[in-house]
Amino acid sequence: MVLGLKRSGFLILILALGIVLVSPNLLALELKKTVAVSNFENRSGWRGEIKLGDGMASQLTDALIQSGKFVVLERQTLDDVVAEQDLAASGWTRESKTAETGKLVPAQILIKGTVTEFEERSSGSGTGISYGGISLGSSKSSAHVAVIIRIIDTTSGQVLDSARVEGTAKAGGLSIGVSRDVSFGTSGFKKTPLGEAVQIAIDKAVVQIADKLADVPFSGKIIKVEDGLVYANVGTRNGASVGDSFTVYAPGEELIDPDTGELLGSQKTKVGSIKLTSVEEKFSKASIEMGGGFEKGYIITD
Repeated sequence: MVLGLKRSGFLILILALGIVLVSPNLLALELKKTVAVSNFENRSGWRGEIKLGDGMASQLTDALIQSGKFVVLERQTLDDVVAEQDLAASGWTRESKTAETGKLVPAQILIKGTVTEFEERSSGSGTGISYGGISLGSSKSSAHVAVIIRIIDTTSGQVLDSARVEGTAKAGGLSIGVSRDVSFGTSGFKKTPLGEAVQIAIDKAVVQIADKLADVPFSGKIIKVEDGLVYANVGTRNGASVGDSFTVYAPGEELIDPDTGELLGSQKTKVGSIKLTSVEEKFSKASIEMGGGFEKGYIITD
């Protein structure tokens, strides 16, 4: 019995030591990549009033935000942001520090999508009450949505992944249909088979994006170097904390395919490393651990 207690105590001690030694890696938070969603292209053949490109992109943007796994930048209203910057630069408004020309935050990852299928089918009488574009009837209906998602690394131009996600939903008995002029995101649309199919496809897209980006190193940029301190565009919103270290690379020449004009990537040279000494929401200050000669625009990776 005593031997058993000693053995149990020994095992507990070994496990405790293992946890202490391994926990820094196990407990380390994965840095959130900065992503932006581009407007989707509609190749489904849908000709209704619903704007698929804007609607799908907005819904995916919201789903990515709700997942809490990314820093999501606004791109659907980019024209409005640029217009605000131009207005601020014109001198017609009070000087602003939040809408400066050329100050848009770059995204590490760009998500592009193509809607290939967007259809709703019904069978039965289809008669019933219709109000505000939503119809109630006794017919059965089903909907199918398919989207091709492309995940693009903006620093290299490389397509990291291309995947097809689908959503299918059915309604029997009392069916709820949607007319072609009902807007995305409304409560009425979400209750239809088509709205449910869209949500299923979007949810699958978020999972696909999260799984792929889990293997992609975080990438940021040096904002400026001043008085021996390095300022970088990584902050608490990315999950960064004091003591985090980053490798610094000098960007090199972009590599262009001479036949297709496709951006194949770019050369980069390792020039040193930095360690964060102060972390704000959107930026950090860092000391130089190794190397030197760092400049604005240099790339940092974890």
